[in-house]
Amino acid sequence: MANVIKGLEAKANLLRLHTLRSTSQAGSGHPTSCLSCAEIVSVLFFNEMSFDPAHMEYIDNDEFVLSKGHAAPILYAALVEMGLISEKKLLTLRGFTSKLEGHPSTRLKEIRVATGSLGQGLSIGFGMAYAKKICNINKRIYVLVGDGEMAEGSVWEAINLAGKLEISNLIAILDMNRLGQSGPTMLGWNSEEYAKRIEGFGWNTIQCDGHDVRELLTALSKAKASATPTFVIAKTVKGKGVSFLENVEGKHGKVLNEEELRRAQAEILPRIIHGDFQPKNFIHASTPKLDQKAEFTIETDYEKGEMVTTRVAYGKALVKLGEQNKNMIVLDGDVKNSTYTDFFFNKFPSRSLQCYISEQNMVSIAVGLQTHGLKVFLATFSCFLTRAYDQMRMAAYSGAELKISGSHAGISIGEDGPSQMGLEDIALVRSLRGSTVLYPCDAVSCEKLTCLSANQNGISYVRTTRPKTPVIYENDETFSIGGCKVLYQSKNDVISILASGITVHEALKAYKQLKDEAISTRIIDCYSVKPLDKITLRKAYEETGQLLTVEDHYAQGGLGEAVASLGFQPHILAVRLKLHSGPPEKLLAEQGIDADGIVKSVKKIIDM
Repeated sequence: MANVIKGLEAKANLLRLHTLRSTSQAGSGHPTSCLSCAEIVSVLFFNEMSFDPAHMEYIDNDEFVLSKGHAAPILYAALVEMGLISEKKLLTLRGFTSKLEGHPSTRLKEIRVATGSLGQGLSIGFGMAYAKKICNINKRIYVLVGDGEMAEGSVWEAINLAGKLEISNLIAILDMNRLGQSGPTMLGWNSEEYAKRIEGFGWNTIQCDGHDVRELLTALSKAKASATPTFVIAKTVKGKGVSFLENVEGKHGKVLNEEELRRAQAEILPRIIHGDFQPKNFIHASTPKLDQKAEFTIETDYEKGEMVTTRVAYGKALVKLGEQNKNMIVLDGDVKNSTYTDFFFNKFPSRSLQCYISEQNMVSIAVGLQTHGLKVFLATFSCFLTRAYDQMRMAAYSGAELKISGSHAGISIGEDGPSQMGLEDIALVRSLRGSTVLYPCDAVSCEKLTCLSANQNGISYVRTTRPKTPVIYENDETFSIGGCKVLYQSKNDVISILASGITVHEALKAYKQLKDEAISTRIIDCYSVKPLDKITLRKAYEETGQLLTVEDHYAQGGLGEAVASLGFQPHILAVRLKLHSGPPEKLLAEQGIDADGIVKSVKKIIDM
């Protein structure tokens, strides 16, 4: 044991040395945040975690999530010590062509998720730990959490649910180094207070000296035996290992100059003994993540004219898809009787996860789950997804495969009022790199588009409506990502009306009114808001000369601006007036996005 301890201490100091050299070479980074967790990282990677360095992407490994992502250099240093990257490559840290970015990213296959936006790593680790239970893999997830991010509500959302569900294969290690970016953290070194709060959520807590390898080994050994998730509260010193950096405020995000680096190396190098230490925790992993390539198909059975809300159709689609793929899991935020994910929950309870009213946690759990190849669907009201935008943003950076649904979109929800009206969601999801935004208008298109979402890469979003709407499509109708449907057209059309979701039905009513007045219009269902059908829309623009978009969404970032981004100049009808409660039809009329409002706008445009 003595040799193991000395070897791990030597590794910790090697990690410090690599970190200081790489950040100084880069001219930026967070060396002091790395120095405080050197022993923790050393013990985890070279003794505690059972994993295959050659196949860290396999799922029959213990896994590591660096929630305090600004400490990325020490993670890269660990990869150097495992022989996965060279010291020369390490010195390209933060370089323009380097994969070693300032915060961890999935550009390295050894890193499963992008981190760096604080407060998300524990939820992601939760999802990975839950995935291993689903896959019957007896491995653990270790999450290194910074004490500064313990102020984030999303951390406590994860602690709350993980404790309730007794996710015993989830082990968090708190790098309690007292100092945040601009000053001391909220609790400083008060480990007792951390322990009291965390234990209140059903976790096992263990306090230790985060620089004492023997204490860390004992703590992690106890964690493995726990029937509940464990939080190791490790007291550390920011800047540990370099005398002039230890516990000094104002050093966060500051790198060493040439003279300071020389002094630091002079202190660290004598401690690097037992450099021939050979870890015994490396294994041969053999299980790749579950295959996500299987294509879903779907058939519908509705009558034209039947009144069905798209959120019900979404719930039905989930069940049909779940019958085809046993690796599909659905998450909900305590609204399953409104999003109709309860259809799936009732049919497949073992593949359903109730995340309660904690949307940030839900999205990050989903990111963790999909790392193992699970097909992950999650749903809540569209307005509540806005609070989880940062989690979706980071999911996009991770290249995550997420199937998201936002229900109760727009002012058409009616009497519930402004707080429940999702009017920003299209703009938010459209702005995510590689995302897909789908907005069905009836039950047939909703089921078919949900299926397309399941087969789509990246983050895909299906927006559903609260009120019932008539079925307008035949059951054999086909849809495509980047497509649209021209519902009415003629060679005499003087304007093209582009609508999505509930406004498609208002456009159809307007079409009939205008037709009675001998005004010919083209009606297009833009069910794929991102990507748009540029070819069809260009043809409509060229043949009719005018485009009018109608949407139950704010003008900013919605369908109209999406069409404008293609180079066209549409007239935009959108939600612009002050919001309040009321019957859906009156609210649509007030905003000018109902049939009468469309008719008035068309007449005004063609008279210009």
